[in-house]
Amino acid sequence: MKAQTFNNPTLFNRLPVAEISLLLTSFFWGTSYGITKEALVYTSVLAFIVIRFGLTSLLLMPFYWRETRKGQTKDWKYALPTGAILLCIFLAETYGVFHTTASKAAFLISLCVLMTPFVEAITVKQWPSKTILGCALLSVVGVLLLTQKNIGWMVFNIGDYFILLAAFLRACMVVTTKVLLHGKRLSPLSTTSLQANVVTLGALVIFFASDIKVTELFPTEWSFWLATFYLALFCTVFALFAQNYGVKHTTPSRVALLTGSEPAFGALFAFVWLNESLTLIQMLGGGCILLATLMATKQKNTSVS
Repeated sequence: MKAQTFNNPTLFNRLPVAEISLLLTSFFWGTSYGITKEALVYTSVLAFIVIRFGLTSLLLMPFYWRETRKGQTKDWKYALPTGAILLCIFLAETYGVFHTTASKAAFLISLCVLMTPFVEAITVKQWPSKTILGCALLSVVGVLLLTQKNIGWMVFNIGDYFILLAAFLRACMVVTTKVLLHGKRLSPLSTTSLQANVVTLGALVIFFASDIKVTELFPTEWSFWLATFYLALFCTVFALFAQNYGVKHTTPSRVALLTGSEPAFGALFAFVWLNESLTLIQMLGGGCILLATLMATKQKNTSVS
């Protein structure tokens, strides 16, 4: 019998590439809350967004121009609205993280998992399946258990409302990307590059319209740049590419479910890297999230790429 190898395209096509990419995105996003709070010690929210996405744009520029020369970016205009939504997401999310705790932000942003099936239902005019809704609810319950130690539900501040807005915009983002880019000749990499450019330019306009000092764009602390390069490379370049790729090859609801596992990875990161302890309830919450994620990956993919 002839052995299969990784060079065999049939074997590669059987791998759930979209799901694996989205789970890696969840892992990187799970580490981003604490790192973002550390970076914001050295500069303002707007300056941080400009720097983070400016780096992202520079990293992706060679790839975008290469595809442009090949005539593969003629549908570029369809990605611009998704970039505008992404700008709003990061403005809301970064301001929210600055004003609230990382654990509370992790729970509130996870509500995107519940919102996305209903936003998607409006566009496709079809009620979400019971399995998808069940997975979404299980995931949110898991995040609640995972973060219950420090949430403090009795008091909501401005940061919490910003995070809720970011969660809703995330749901709109994946659905809008699916609708606008369906059937278009634009790769996930070019889509990511265009989105990063829109966010950078938009944040720059708002920055210069504000009374923030220009020196905020040039922090001198090496720890800031180390954190920002990590966020730009893994939590922005790779994560947005994976999300755009996932949206193209599966449904928005499954994208939300898979990326919604980020609090579980965030807790694992805190446990392993930061030596934080986890209670039995928190471990149960993490298990619920991972179970919901596993169920989502086993769902039959009905998306047309």
